[in-house]
Amino acid sequence: MLFKALFICFLASVLVTPIVKKLAIMAGAVDQPNHRKVHKKVMPRLGGLAIYISFLIGVILFFPDESYIWPILIGGFIIIVTGILDDIRELSPLVKLTGQLAAALVVALGGVTVEFINLPFGEGQLYFGDFSIPITILWIVAVTNAINLIDGLDGLAAGVSSIALLTISGLAITMGNTFVVIIGFILLGSTLGFLVYNFYPAKIFMGDSGALFLGFMISVLSLLGFKNVTLFSFVIPMIILGVPISDTIFAIVRRMLQGKPISAPDKSHLHHCLLRLGYSHPETVLMIYAMSALFSLAAVIFTTATMWGSLIVLAVLFILIELVVEVTGLISHNYRPLLNLVRDNRPKR
Repeated sequence: MLFKALFICFLASVLVTPIVKKLAIMAGAVDQPNHRKVHKKVMPRLGGLAIYISFLIGVILFFPDESYIWPILIGGFIIIVTGILDDIRELSPLVKLTGQLAAALVVALGGVTVEFINLPFGEGQLYFGDFSIPITILWIVAVTNAINLIDGLDGLAAGVSSIALLTISGLAITMGNTFVVIIGFILLGSTLGFLVYNFYPAKIFMGDSGALFLGFMISVLSLLGFKNVTLFSFVIPMIILGVPISDTIFAIVRRMLQGKPISAPDKSHLHHCLLRLGYSHPETVLMIYAMSALFSLAAVIFTTATMWGSLIVLAVLFILIELVVEVTGLISHNYRPLLNLVRDNRPKR
């Protein structure tokens, strides 16, 4: 059934996307080139609607009998409407945030919450109590915006999301979480079908409708998929989403150091930095795919490792992230403490 759902949603997305492309042009939902954008011509950007329609087809055909489904569908509807309106009219950041908060609140009140995390040393859990719903909302909004921020090159957000969905669904299979597996495969098929038209050179962009919807769904699935993991339960989805989350964190740090508002757009995200280093558009996308796959592999290893093995995995990931930040100039070109330390300690000839 799983591969049947994957194939049907993939096919539906392949068939629906060209129709949505024409609709986007008719509705004026197009992305104009400017100094911050990489593309050089006007592009339709309502691709998220194609992903959403394909997703709904999958849900109708393979309806999972689970109480969480209705809050997720309602929250997803709020998110897709917010994204569609932004693709057509460009909403203010406050209005977009309000839509995200409303969608997250619906899901949290519907029972999808982070109630506790498992303690890393010894047995027991740390329960959040009254903070459970606020923490859940914060997680959903943060991941939603992280996927949105990484949507800067052809096929980038769709590909990174597909890798995350494949990893979450795969781990859910090993944990026997049927609901997450079914929804994950439905969304994966819908995203891959859209990627046929979105990979370089793209014929249509997913727009905020797609990036916000994928970010929202991935955040919710990651909460449901790892609620009962016995070790570092909240860390696993953070590892899987390591690329968009770290890119978002360093964007905030960079803007604070530069004295700019956190919401101020710039052209210094990871994909921009790789382009400036001389990599081509598709090379940059494939490199970030590889990074995402590496994080996903680390998450899989993390779930099966011992306590000290898990700590080693985290340490290696932190070092790799630091190296990428310094080599690419993600914070600034002068920020290179680790590379300078290595250079200063090299044996002199």
